[in-house]
Order: sequence, then structure tokens, then C-alpha cells
Amino acid sequence: MKIEFLTKEESNRQQQEEFLKLSPAERFYAFLDLSYRLKDFPHQENKKPPSDNFVIEIKYE
Repeated sequence: MKIEFLTKEESNRQQQEEFLKLSPAERFYAFLDLSYRLKDFPHQENKKPPSDNFVIEIKYE
């Protein structure tokens, strides 16, 4: 196991370089994999239900 201490800029540059080394197809599959893994990422639910205090009604004649 290798531990590196990098600044945010160095880390971002390193990630970008590694990503750009991939072929276009590999980049697409990496994107799909990331999207799939993010579906289980915790997120905050809306605490308040939507209110009905502003409703736009369009009536066609």
C-alpha cells in the first residue's frame, strides 16, 4: 500500500493525466462505472413537501 501526500492541485492534475491516458471507450466505461457507483452515494432527502402556494395554470380555449 502506497500513501502519498499531495496538494489538491497536484491530485487533480494526476487524476486528469491518468484519465487522459485512457482510450475514448475506456473513458466512457469509466464514466458509466462512476455513475453506477454514485447511485448508492448518500444524499439528503427533501424534508419539506412541495407547497402549493405558487401555481401556474395555462388554459387553452
